[in-house]
Amino acid sequence: MKKLFWKTEENRLRFFWRFAAYALLIIGFMFLLSAVVEWGIRPIAGGLPDGPLLQMLSSLITTAAMLGAAVLAARRLDRRKFADYGFHFNRRWWLDLGFGLALGALLMGLIFLVEWGLGWIQIEGTQVNRAPAWPWGAWMLSDAVLFLCVGIYEEFFTRGYLLRNLAEAFRTRRIQPRTALLLAYLISSSIFGLLHLANNNASLISTLNLVAAGLFLGLGYVLTGELAISIGLHITWNFFQGTVFGFPVSGGASAASLIGITQLGPEWTTGGAFGPEAGALGLTAMLLGSLAIGLWVRASRGTAALKTNLAIYPGLAAPVTAAEAPLPEKTPQSRD
Repeated sequence: MKKLFWKTEENRLRFFWRFAAYALLIIGFMFLLSAVVEWGIRPIAGGLPDGPLLQMLSSLITTAAMLGAAVLAARRLDRRKFADYGFHFNRRWWLDLGFGLALGALLMGLIFLVEWGLGWIQIEGTQVNRAPAWPWGAWMLSDAVLFLCVGIYEEFFTRGYLLRNLAEAFRTRRIQPRTALLLAYLISSSIFGLLHLANNNASLISTLNLVAAGLFLGLGYVLTGELAISIGLHITWNFFQGTVFGFPVSGGASAASLIGITQLGPEWTTGGAFGPEAGALGLTAMLLGSLAIGLWVRASRGTAALKTNLAIYPGLAAPVTAAEAPLPEKTPQSRD
């Protein structure tokens, strides 16, 4: 019975139970923070109607709940340092973040230019405000906070937390770290796609394409073991997609955008009402971006290989296989 709950070689609960406890922690943090807003901030502010401020608060609450729960889960459940989820902040981490930010903006700009050049979008105006009850600038700031938060908490959850824990769970005496990591990479990307299944204008094609998007966004993580590239890429891909160029973002439209467009091209290419992720152009951009990530990692680290240590829990009480046990040190031979 104990084996059902406890993984002896790792001296901690099995992944399913750790994940269930982490989910409960998130719910608890969400309730606590929402209560602070509802019973503390709202009365003082005289009420918070739907608008950019409420959108920012909701984004910040979700991020704080995800990360706050993770701080507790790291020590008490996963038994690791919080930084081991992919937050080893150093000069290389920040350079990777900058690369991810630049790459997301560049790829979405490329999609826009291709569609515009082919006559698949029509520009209707600039500084478009679809909810004029609030100023355009307020919506732009709110969207910047929204997509910053989404980039952080979605990448943390699906890559830093889920992918790593799944990889460690899959690794057994018969499944080597590389195979375990690849399985976790595919499954976490599939979950990422399924999490968007209920979005407006979602379809089977958009869901499959978002599985590919999960692989694309997670590539930087499985090659570096850090979330910097994934977070930066996710932030600017969404922000430039919806708030700058006026495309739908995973089925939804931003309240304001720098450019207002009307989509004219074939849906299978442009993604139509769901956004570029659901079209062939989006997939092409993901492939180009994946190549760029591989080249960046190779240039900055000398190699671009899977970080198989992501599938190896550092607190193992004993090695799972003899092949993974540390090699004995060689002693110098005497020369008589």
